[in-house]
Amino acid sequence: MFEHIPASEPDAILALMQQFRTDQREGKVDLGVGVYKDGHGQTPVLRAIKKAEQQLHARQDSKTYVSPTGDAEFCTAMLDLVFGKSADKSTLRAMQTPGGSGALRVLSDLLSAANPDARTWVSDPTWPNHLPMLRNAGHNIVEYPYYDSKANRVDFDAMMGSLEQAEKGDIVLLHGCCHNPTGADLDASQWASVAELFSKRGLFPFIDLAYQGFARGLEEDVEGVRILADKLPELAIATSCSKNLALYRERAGAAILQAGSSIQADNTLSKAVSFVRSNYSMPPDHGAAMTRMVLLDDTLRADWSEELESMRMRMVRLRAEFADALRKRSNSDQFDYIAEQHGMFSRLPLSTAQVDQLREEHGIYMVGDGRINVAGLPEGNMDELAAQIVAVLD
Repeated sequence: MFEHIPASEPDAILALMQQFRTDQREGKVDLGVGVYKDGHGQTPVLRAIKKAEQQLHARQDSKTYVSPTGDAEFCTAMLDLVFGKSADKSTLRAMQTPGGSGALRVLSDLLSAANPDARTWVSDPTWPNHLPMLRNAGHNIVEYPYYDSKANRVDFDAMMGSLEQAEKGDIVLLHGCCHNPTGADLDASQWASVAELFSKRGLFPFIDLAYQGFARGLEEDVEGVRILADKLPELAIATSCSKNLALYRERAGAAILQAGSSIQADNTLSKAVSFVRSNYSMPPDHGAAMTRMVLLDDTLRADWSEELESMRMRMVRLRAEFADALRKRSNSDQFDYIAEQHGMFSRLPLSTAQVDQLREEHGIYMVGDGRINVAGLPEGNMDELAAQIVAVLD
């Protein structure tokens, strides 16, 4: 049975993680793996999560299944987080999933079944796992230009010009905020233009909202999502609790749908459930239960919001310090864009060979396309890092 199966190509990021772990050099720097890290290089358990977990341990009296759609209160809380408590939710539905990736896969299956002839437009660049996930769900992928690597900003004119070629019913994958891997986001006026184009051409928005709270704030980071939801009858959102609640290993996320009517929303959710039942049957409960407790308890939520804001502001500060160190070392403003971008990621103008050189000679680990995790920048040692980066560019 198995003798004819060839080994798969290793996942580049997972391979980088393993290589970093086995590197014995002191002072090595991990800028590759996409998880939030504090000033000690650790991914913390948030204070509110610790308190919620203690309460959950004391109160929980069963480990039976919840349901294929998950914890109903968690789902409502996630809708409130994305759309606001006062939003009309009559045509909105949510289901709990195993992380944001689980939401992406369920929604990819659903959209492929809903319109198998549609093309799915994906930004160039995008999170690498988007492509195999969509292909495995049967999507026909087309790339649209998104990032101008020379100007280090969104190439909005090129993006819109490309999407003008999309046909009615085509799906467009968008990053809700903190674009991965570039950190370059659309502004409110650009989101409004996207909504107008989608309405005119009958395009369907599929939004990956993995980093709410990491760019400009919890409310500010869903501005684009709400603009689209106000202007368009249908959309799908994959949202994650991995980053803003640091629940990476607990795998808590939500798949969210907006349909043209309440009946359509119910029918579409039931179809999504059929994919869940034939795939993983039931979502894990632990992470979602803690999330629900944090979002619905005023004290826990206030504590979480405060800690999340401190994480966001730390990354803002690290961006500014890194850009300043690079400016001094390079005697140029070519890296100033880093301070202007959002979230955990930015891209450095490095070739694969230069990335390899930094890893081999200095123990500086980053993804081959130059993507760096801003949260992994070494506090108090920016000058040395900047010097090593600028040196390989000379």
